[in-house]
This record gives sequence, C-alpha cells and structure tokens, in this order.
Amino acid sequence: MFLIRARFGNRTVLARSSAGAAAAVLVATESSHVCADVLRECLAAGTDPLTAEGPRVPVRALTPLAPVRSPAAVVGVGLNYHDHAREVGAEPGPRPLLFGKTPGALADPDAELVLPSAEVDYEGELAVVIGRETAGVPVRKALGHVLGYTIANDLTARDFQREDTLWFRGKSFRGSCPLGPVLVSAEAVPDLRALTIRTTVDGAVVQHGSVADMIFPVAELVSFTSRYLTLQPGDVLLTGTPSGVGVARRPPLLLTDGGEVTVEIDGIGLLRNRVRVRLPET
Repeated sequence: MFLIRARFGNRTVLARSSAGAAAAVLVATESSHVCADVLRECLAAGTDPLTAEGPRVPVRALTPLAPVRSPAAVVGVGLNYHDHAREVGAEPGPRPLLFGKTPGALADPDAELVLPSAEVDYEGELAVVIGRETAGVPVRKALGHVLGYTIANDLTARDFQREDTLWFRGKSFRGSCPLGPVLVSAEAVPDLRALTIRTTVDGAVVQHGSVADMIFPVAELVSFTSRYLTLQPGDVLLTGTPSGVGVARRPPLLLTDGGEVTVEIDGIGLLRNRVRVRLPET
C-alpha cells in the first residue's frame, strides 16, 4: 500500500493505492494555507490515511508531488554506509552524523532542478517519514513511529561544502532534496535490509547499494535522532547514501546542465529529475 500526494485537476490531494491498482482512494485535499501540507494536515486531524475512505479516481489522473511539502524537520545522516565511508577514506564514527536540510530544499518528482553550482553531486537515499510524535524512543520501538518510506536525492554542492565549516549551504539550496514519487507504508516493507538503491546519471548506473550495508540501521537512526529532536508527524529522515558518489570518482562525476538523475528503490519506485546549472549573480 502507498500514499501519493498529487496534483488532481486544480487541487492537491492525498490518495491511497496499491501496486498495480488502476484506482486510488482520495483521502484528503490540501488546504490553501501558504504552509499547507495535506499529509501533515491529515495526521494532525487524527485521520489514518492508510485506512480512511473516500471517492475513487484513476491513478493515471494523479500527478505525483513530493509526499511531504512542509515538514517541521528534514534530518540527514552522513557517512552511513560502510562502502561509502571507505570510498571517501572516512572511519565510521561511534554515533550517527546528523545534519539538517531546510523544508524549502524539498522538490517534486520530475521537477526540473536549478542548481546554483557546477559542482553538485547526487546521493540516492532511502527516506523515512515519521507517523507520530517521536521523542526519546528506544530502538526496539522506533520503527513503530514510522509511517512509511520514500526516495530522496540528497543533492550536495561540493564546492559550498568545502568552503564552509558547516554543511548548511551545500545541503539546503532550493531543490536540493527531491522526494517521491510515493510514500510506501511501513507495513509494506517488512525487510528494510532487502532494499536496493540504484542511482543513474544520464542513463548510466553510478550507485548500486544495499540498505543492509548501513552502519546504523533505520531503527537506530530514528531512536538516536529522537534523543535530541522531537520528531513530528510528517518529518523526514534521510538515511545516508551508498558508495558511488560523484566526488569519490576519478575523475569526479558531477551533474551537468541538461542532465538527468534518477534514484530507484525496489518496491518504492523511481525518482527522476532533470537539472539546470544556473550560477547566482553576485
């Protein structure tokens, strides 16, 4: 089962469907508020989007958008795959390395992304969406706080990252976190370790990694993050990227004007975006 935040006619809606189904159930319609987010609105109202009923519409009539529009927090995790840590010459730390991305970094599937740097790298990732308030949750209970999983591309401007002490500018520019195309329910993913992440750039596979290679599994990431942040329903946790990032290649492989990058995870779908490089005026 999956949820899809989508454009339907002149409305933004939240719909529920299942793999291969021709129809979807319209669960809710997004409000007109400037910070509207139909998934978060639904959860805040106490509505379970995985069971709520509504009218049925053809899946083909829905244009996917980012599953979440205005989360309270987007939390990233650096160096969380053994192979990726090795390729950049880093030793795994004793705890997850957390960083933030702003909600304004989120972008839709199939959106054209405008990159403010000629040194932007791709990072295909499994993304977690929180389903209920999560604070100080132990590892054994952490997955019970997860609503579902989607796909993210944690785009990173490597030059900004080198120039700054903090990663904020390199990780949070507009459009640096495309997300989607759907949110697959946690119950539909019984074995996270079986998931495989594949990233392509202009049709060539550049990342092919297993979630089983994570240094800190999803339950540990949710638990650790919740020690310090109160995660709200709809918040997004990016779980790290496997090996194959462009900056580690020789020569480096970075995104170029007019290029296309995709991230695919079996059972979740494929996130595709075209990119344009437009350096900001000074």
